[in-house]
Amino acid sequence: RQTVGVDFKVKTISVDGNKAKLAIWDTAGQERFRTLTPSYYRGAQGVILVYDVTRRDTFVKLDNWLNELETYCTRNDIVKMLVGNKIDKENRAVDRNEGLKFARKHSMLFIEASAKTCDGVQCAFEELVEKIIQTPGLWESESQNRGVKLSNQEEGYGGGACGGYCSML
Repeated sequence: RQTVGVDFKVKTISVDGNKAKLAIWDTAGQERFRTLTPSYYRGAQGVILVYDVTRRDTFVKLDNWLNELETYCTRNDIVKMLVGNKIDKENRAVDRNEGLKFARKHSMLFIEASAKTCDGVQCAFEELVEKIIQTPGLWESESQNRGVKLSNQEEGYGGGACGGYCSML
């Protein structure tokens, strides 16, 4: 379903034997909520930027989102993921390789997905969490209060949980 307003969800997923409790803010990029933007970024450990593969304008705006991220984010080791959404539709305007190239340029994880069919959605969150786990400084000091909360941490995280969907960059 389309996000109207700001959607907040708490979801627990398991990645490589670790339980991660995610606090997810979905802003849908709506202009009328721009004044709230800094509070979404503050203390965030991961961010997912989404564009519509059938609308080039949403891909072009990614640079603006990245600039905003750099402006408001309180940490420089935040994990970034780029998601090309709506791959279930026929009228593609942005090629997969374009998305991958943009993600590589900006050191982002990359995946294409369909929120409608759920194709690749779970994988996106799993890969994001896995990368956060691999960056201990992101969760060690703040895991008591917010963001990704982990239990049963183990050494040796590796491999993707998504059977070839995701590109770990």
